Amino acid sequence: MITSLYPVLAASDVPTAARFYADLLGMAPTFTSDWYVSLRSGTAELAVVDAGHATIPEVARGTRAAGVLVTVEVDDVDAVHARVVAEGTHELLLPLRDEEFGQRHFIVAGPDGALVDVVTPIPPSGEFAALYAGSRPATD
Repeated sequence: MITSLYPVLAASDVPTAARFYADLLGMAPTFTSDWYVSLRSGTAELAVVDAGHATIPEVARGTRAAGVLVTVEVDDVDAVHARVVAEGTHELLLPLRDEEFGQRHFIVAGPDGALVDVVTPIPPSGEFAALYAGSRPATD
């Protein structure tokens, strides 16, 4: 049985990457060292590790994230988006928009190539709901 699951993102500059996630998502550090920072908000957890650290297999050290999309569900995506736009400190890659599959979201560029998708669930469009009416999420 899984007791915990959280992303650990490799970073070329751990303090800068940790500040990025803390500022964007309102997360607080729960453990900090020069090579690893763990962040938490409620039950959500995310960590950043030095991309060159010995705990990463040598073949993968120093690599940039490719194809990594960290989705973070928030209570009010509009408020987070407004803050991000007002501060102007995060590169907005996808503007705030509604998706027919039931998500209101925006995407910013994260450190070292990761993408951060900030979302709030919304009702899916009627067409989408009708198309997938028989689908059910997987259960244990």
